[in-house]
Amino acid sequence: MENNVALSAVIPVYNDEESLRTAIPRSLDALEKTGLSFELIVAEDGSTDGSAAVVREWERLDNRVRLLHSDLRLGRGKALSRAFSSARGEIVCYYDVDLATDIGHLAELVGAIREGYDIATGSRLLPESRIARSGGRELASRGYNFLVRTILRSRVHDHQCGFKAFRRERLLSLLPSVRDTHWFWDTEVLVRAQARGYSIREFPVRWREGRGTTVRRKDVFQMGRAIFRLWWQMHVEEG
Repeated sequence: MENNVALSAVIPVYNDEESLRTAIPRSLDALEKTGLSFELIVAEDGSTDGSAAVVREWERLDNRVRLLHSDLRLGRGKALSRAFSSARGEIVCYYDVDLATDIGHLAELVGAIREGYDIATGSRLLPESRIARSGGRELASRGYNFLVRTILRSRVHDHQCGFKAFRRERLLSLLPSVRDTHWFWDTEVLVRAQARGYSIREFPVRWREGRGTTVRRKDVFQMGRAIFRLWWQMHVEEG
């Protein structure tokens, strides 16, 4: 692996063997189209299936692919933080292994950072966004993001879209303050970045719902609790 890497792309993975077989070759094609030197890091978070073996096979085929394995389950957010800390690129990005967000947006995502933004994020909730999602998940997503905007004073419309890029040095200076280690990591990073005055570009994407995704009553409760927990941390504990 060469040291002169401009872009590090990260895919967080937990028991995603089948999705990886599609995601890795499609990622390499999309990353090549950015015109930048790159590495593809698979942050494999304590999987018990054959996910690690799939990545190791690709490591042998292409030295731009790198496995970052954890024996223990860290949680999605902690796995991402660990991957970004070990990344070599000045620009870092991540997206979900199911490629729910059209990977064709990758050049635009990375391009926003090259233009000078600190963070770029895809959005499923802008008027120009094109999404395919069940009514229940759509309602939950809009309700969640409304609460984040109202309670945490965020100016972003869609906080949980798993399609984001960062100026690495700016992200690394932010990560020590980010406490969540799992799904809320995405929202907390965006909210804390805005509090520090980071510049963020949000743009519409094409997105489709992944298989087997449902919203349960306890998920809605956890969403609300996470929002109020972050408000308490930022306004009471941290002053």
